[in-house]
Amino acid sequence: MNTQQIESLLKSVAGGGVSVEEALQQLRGLPFEDMGFAKVDHHRAIRCGFPEVIYCPGKTAEQVRAIFRGLAGRGGNILATRAERSVYDAVAADFPAAGYHELARAITLRQTDAVEPVGHIAIVAAGTSDLSVAEEARVTAEIMDQRVTTHYDVGVAGLHRLLAESRALQSANVIVVVAGMEGALASVVGGLVAVPVIAVPTSVGYGASFGGLAALLSMLNSCASGVSVVNIDNGFSGGYIAAMINRQASAKKAP
Repeated sequence: MNTQQIESLLKSVAGGGVSVEEALQQLRGLPFEDMGFAKVDHHRAIRCGFPEVIYCPGKTAEQVRAIFRGLAGRGGNILATRAERSVYDAVAADFPAAGYHELARAITLRQTDAVEPVGHIAIVAAGTSDLSVAEEARVTAEIMDQRVTTHYDVGVAGLHRLLAESRALQSANVIVVVAGMEGALASVVGGLVAVPVIAVPTSVGYGASFGGLAALLSMLNSCASGVSVVNIDNGFSGGYIAAMINRQASAKKAP
């Protein structure tokens, strides 16, 4: 149950359309639901603006299915990350409207109408090998009602490709930059724009990239002042933080 649904319920109680007992029954599952193997946080949407997100690795398909069912019953949009196809098949048995994003390895279910934001998020990826992480960021931001533009395969090895996108990037409210190897792309983008840049290092690269550690350290040591960094391969966090920033920017620009 999200903030709007609780507000609507309270108005119904005040107007006599719903009894106190009925309201209590609807609110009984708040603030969390104990499933034995998991305690599902049904207050997350009220506190943070989006329901609890399901991280699938380490969970069985049936556990994910049960958590998904519990969250979906509250009427909000649902996101499950790092999901294999077999996990999606289990979820889709209950929710055929759920979508599976193969490259991002994410499951989404939209149950509320999208709220059109004023601004947008740009997601930039250095190369095709970085796309799974970039797509995780995109799917996350979009299920959080954000408009996203993508600018893929614009790594610094062919700098002209990035510069051709500079005007489009400058129109965004926030940018997510996804890159492996030496991770230089985030600094270059940070030097082109006047908006926050969220750098996502990936584990793409040869041996001395140390599974993304080289890109992570490069991004942490960026000479561009507007760059912040999330963990290696963490497209979810990049997209989530970008959505939070764009919500604030949209709120300020709205009439």
